Amino acid sequence: MRIFDPHIHMTSRTTDDYEAMRDAGVRALVEPAFWLGQPRTSVGSFVDYFDALLGWERFRAAQFGIVHHATIALNPKEANDPRCHGVLDLLPRYLEKDGVVAVGETGFDSMTQDEERVFVRQLELAGEHDLPVLVHTPHRDKAAGTRRTLEIVAQVGVAPEMVVVDHLNEVTVDVVDDAGCWAGFSVYPDTKMDEGRMVEILRRRGLERVLVNSAADWGRSDPLKTWRTGRAMLAAGFTDDDVDRVLWRNPVEFYGQSGRLLLDADEAAGSSGASGEYQGNSVRRGEPVIPAGQA
Repeated sequence: MRIFDPHIHMTSRTTDDYEAMRDAGVRALVEPAFWLGQPRTSVGSFVDYFDALLGWERFRAAQFGIVHHATIALNPKEANDPRCHGVLDLLPRYLEKDGVVAVGETGFDSMTQDEERVFVRQLELAGEHDLPVLVHTPHRDKAAGTRRTLEIVAQVGVAPEMVVVDHLNEVTVDVVDDAGCWAGFSVYPDTKMDEGRMVEILRRRGLERVLVNSAADWGRSDPLKTWRTGRAMLAAGFTDDDVDRVLWRNPVEFYGQSGRLLLDADEAAGSSGASGEYQGNSVRRGEPVIPAGQA
């Protein structure tokens, strides 16, 4: 089983998670920019965060044979903080970077006017940079938030095939399908979707235009939920090819629209400087580092 996790927040995970993911068949992933658990207090903190996503985290993943991509955005939760609004002026610089395969996460958290204004601007930026869009739907009043999301996408004029609307469930999937957007599902231990429900949705609606992810953020989550979903699909009678479509070919198709996938392992390693150290740092602990020529 080969897996491309299309939405997973590896900044919140350990090197043990990377190792377990590699053993489970994860060979590529996309890490969206998101909230760090407490408010950022300046635009400068986003500079450091975005640089880490595109540098250190790509390097860290490469040590375990996993190709790391990112999406960049001002996330919906922080769109309500006026200290963060200057990030919108910062985004064009990052949306041109190698390995940035979409604008995201953008969308709604509490469905405020500030969130809508930031969402509209980031959809416009996606069009200006020819990038797909990863959209976050709110945890509260998800049905209304999803409907409003689709209205805004249509008003701005983003092609639906360039948009994945994420964190969907049985209530919201049909309206996204009807709009022609990609449907994203986060599989969690307790919240959002679980493997059984995900299998039933796939059985009912088919395998096209669907992305299944583990998200795996700061709370209770599991970076192997993509693998567990694949196992559940096989147990339910889906074929190996069906699993490969959902867990590999669909993410490649969606994010491939960016023209920036780094699926060649050598290319990914070279772009991150992942030969052993990144800016003088490695992920090794407890091993003696022997200078060149002294082995």
